Amino acid sequence: MNMAAELHCHTKISDGSTNIEDVIAIARRSKISTLAITDHDSFAGTTRAKVLGERFKINVINGIELSAYDYERDSNVHILGYLPLFPNRLEGLCHRTNQKRRECTMEMMKKVMKEFPITADMVAKCASGSTNIFKQHIMHALMLAGCTDSIFGDLYHYLFNKKDGTCYVKIEYPDVFDVLKVLKDSGGIAVLAHPDFYQNMDLLPALIEKGLDGIELWHPTLTPETAEKIRAIADENNLLLTGGTDFHGMYTDKPLKLGSYMTPDENVKALLAKRREIEKNFA
Repeated sequence: MNMAAELHCHTKISDGSTNIEDVIAIARRSKISTLAITDHDSFAGTTRAKVLGERFKINVINGIELSAYDYERDSNVHILGYLPLFPNRLEGLCHRTNQKRRECTMEMMKKVMKEFPITADMVAKCASGSTNIFKQHIMHALMLAGCTDSIFGDLYHYLFNKKDGTCYVKIEYPDVFDVLKVLKDSGGIAVLAHPDFYQNMDLLPALIEKGLDGIELWHPTLTPETAEKIRAIADENNLLLTGGTDFHGMYTDKPLKLGSYMTPDENVKALLAKRREIEKNFA
């Protein structure tokens, strides 16, 4: 049986616009048999996703996308975590990250409200079902108020550009090596997400040395040049290769259907084999 999988997907639990029920329905209609929900810093939707997956005969892989920072290179980093044996060991890390995100996003929201006619209740309604408030929810409220016609357009960059955004507040994410250690200690499989998006290729050797298990190869932001480099690095270091659409529903800068980017069958099997190997080492 072909097990090609969509291994990078967000829901309303974090910064996606689509609830878990609809994501599962879309997967079923798209004939996606294996799916990983990888919400930011949260496993809140895992149980519900698995129940729905069983009902609609979709294999749901337990996943998460952890926010981190490379302080040496001054860059954000996202680490995808798959199939942790002890997901509860990630709870403290996720709680601290979400608390910092909440504080900073609330400050950004207050700044936006001084410039534009939206209310906190409008943003809260857009964030309904999420474990936090994200910039996308603020932008959604601005769309509802007629201030913009897109999530990631000129207004987004005016407000939230990291260099000179009028309302941007930097979130202090945990050190990437600390995040990697906690994920590994949980028995999870650690994969560097979209290495081109945050320009993380120079970080790869240090992550591999610290136990990184894989790299995301199939992703909409990856260039052919970087993909070639990733394949060579993966072959040399016996790393997993994964991929997915990074689905966010309408919270995206261009339309991308669930399943636009998939992890091939052989690579899914390698991921599951890695899980069995980890289980033996933890036994």
